[in-house]
Amino acid sequence: MEKILAPSILSADFKILGEQISETEKAGAQYIHFDVMDGLFVPSISFGMPVLSSIRSLTGQTIDVHMMVSEPVRLVENFVKCGADILTVHYEACSELKEDIDFIHSLGVKAGISIKPETPVEALEPYLEQADMFLVMCVVPGFGGQTFLPGSIEKIGRLRGMLRERGMEKDIEVDGGIHHSNVREVLDAGANVIVAGSAVYRGDIRDNTQRFMEILKNYG
Repeated sequence: MEKILAPSILSADFKILGEQISETEKAGAQYIHFDVMDGLFVPSISFGMPVLSSIRSLTGQTIDVHMMVSEPVRLVENFVKCGADILTVHYEACSELKEDIDFIHSLGVKAGISIKPETPVEALEPYLEQADMFLVMCVVPGFGGQTFLPGSIEKIGRLRGMLRERGMEKDIEVDGGIHHSNVREVLDAGANVIVAGSAVYRGDIRDNTQRFMEILKNYG
């Protein structure tokens, strides 16, 4: 499967957001990870549709929107209109998850499902055929710069095994505490879409991105 880097703009400097996104694109990052937080599902509030609209015209990268919001179905249509390519909703935030995934697909974009660290991967079993991507949170969602939770490795491996048992090779995304030093571990476990925030945006953005891309391109 293709190995994909998704730099999280949650760690970017918003005074020069366009420049910083451009640096990741020039260095080969295929996605932009766009974290939406509502202050309800998670304690923090981040950014939303106006920011997405403003960056859509700046880049050809896939915009990967992670919706850390309660009942996200009420917002997904607007995010698609603003330029989202993938909409990932939380298992824990949706009262009618199957219907919500169908609705996202009806808008012509890919749909992902995310789980918090305390949610077992087996909760995703009824949706394995329906969703396009599965996001394993490796930290408690809501804040950047946290330390990777080691138990995440086992969850990623179990999820990849569940998919392979059914003959499916779908994207597994990982988010939280990913750095150059531990990215091979999550790749070994079965992840293929790598979200990195501070490890990309702190320091030399182009160099940080290129280092990740080298690891991903040379892996396996």
